[in-house]
Amino acid sequence: MILNTSLKIEKAMAQAENYSDWSDAAARHDRSTGVDVWKSEDESKHFDYKSIRRRLKRLSRLWKAQDNAGLLYALNEGIHGNMDGMGNDRLHQKAKFGTKQLIQDYVDAIVNSLEYLASDKVTDIPFEEKLDFFRRAQHCYGRSAFLMSGSGAFLYFHMGVVKALWSEGLLPHILSGSSGGSVVGALVSTHVDNEIPPFFEPENLVTEGRDELVEHTGFGMLGSTKRLKIDEVRERISSMIPDLTFQEAYELTGRHLNVSIAPAEKHQTSRLLNAIASPNVYVREAVMASCAVPGIYPPVTLAAKDHKGVRKPYLPNRKWVDGSVTHDLPAKRLGRLYGVNHHIVSQANPLITPFATDVKQQKTPIGAIRNATTSTMKAWLNANVEIMQKPLSYFPRLNTMANMTLSVINQDYTGDINIIRPSMFWSPNKLLSDLSLEDITELIQLGERTTWPKIEMVRTQTKISQTLDRILFEYETELAHDHVTAMKRKIA
Repeated sequence: MILNTSLKIEKAMAQAENYSDWSDAAARHDRSTGVDVWKSEDESKHFDYKSIRRRLKRLSRLWKAQDNAGLLYALNEGIHGNMDGMGNDRLHQKAKFGTKQLIQDYVDAIVNSLEYLASDKVTDIPFEEKLDFFRRAQHCYGRSAFLMSGSGAFLYFHMGVVKALWSEGLLPHILSGSSGGSVVGALVSTHVDNEIPPFFEPENLVTEGRDELVEHTGFGMLGSTKRLKIDEVRERISSMIPDLTFQEAYELTGRHLNVSIAPAEKHQTSRLLNAIASPNVYVREAVMASCAVPGIYPPVTLAAKDHKGVRKPYLPNRKWVDGSVTHDLPAKRLGRLYGVNHHIVSQANPLITPFATDVKQQKTPIGAIRNATTSTMKAWLNANVEIMQKPLSYFPRLNTMANMTLSVINQDYTGDINIIRPSMFWSPNKLLSDLSLEDITELIQLGERTTWPKIEMVRTQTKISQTLDRILFEYETELAHDHVTAMKRKIA
């Protein structure tokens, strides 16, 4: 009886048309299988539940006593990423919906305490002391970023992931993308919120007269394939992405867009373009460069706005190509620039998904076997490409593709939360082609459905950082306003 009920609920989950319906069915599944009992109990070997329970009781006690100074002190030593192992993947694998109630209660208690201390209700702590606390808390806790891999035509999978996160208010303000991922990242980072929903509709993304807009790629091994012409790629990007610099895009939306690009020449280094390192560079050219697959599309020269507001070539002697070749997921660079220590990864790269897993490898025999197998496969590919280096040199295009593939495979693609495109049979011909409405719809829905089981994990693990970001933004805005007011008074 229980089995039949579970199967019916699983069918309802598979047929759900939105996250609300899916989450209702997932919660019913937990109740029908008895997992709710596990969620309600503190005990687990995967985190220090006793420490978390003590911390929660302490916060509750200080809250009831309205001991603001004590609450501030307790939070000073209690806000750290992955506190007592709460971020362990295993804690989000047992239940279909959510995790231990203790973890959710503790996160909510911290968020409520932060919002309370930031409010005007707390008058016995000076503004300067509050500001100092929230700055230190954000530095200690860190920030979350959303990273989108290179993807080719699978970029619509990223669109589905973004739709699922954005609809729940969970899309981080720090975004990174390479190749197809840069298109989606630029799309949401150059439009204000009320302009974004139409881009989630497949019919707004399909090209009219698509059969007239393609040409042969010349991939002999793959047969006769078709792809968008370079002029059509440029036209599509221009139609979706406003002609803004990275700084202008940030000022418009408040989102930190990061685009990975790789050098077309040897002895140059890859770059991560953003409003901090390259504020005056135009987003469109950056995305074009990040999408320039070596051997398929020509390398791109960047453009920037000079001090007079005139568009000029940026580093005119340098050309750039597909960013996924060298830094598909630039986690370390995001850490240095923004203090990011929590990464939500949308992985759609067809060269990577066979090696990727949506959870961190555990220290188990199976995990060890998987790691060993992956390492062996990578070593085998590296060795074979090295052996074939001279023969491949007679075929420049094949040589470029082999080196690009090797560079992609040798990178690290793990994140704290991984949303990986499920394996699906697709002809390689489609990877650089203009997709039909049916294909686009399928990929967007696949991205959404793959994200739904991760939504509550994202919510739990980003709630504190989002709260700190919002409070600090409000405080910094108030500080800037007070500074302007004081300057006006001084001038008067």
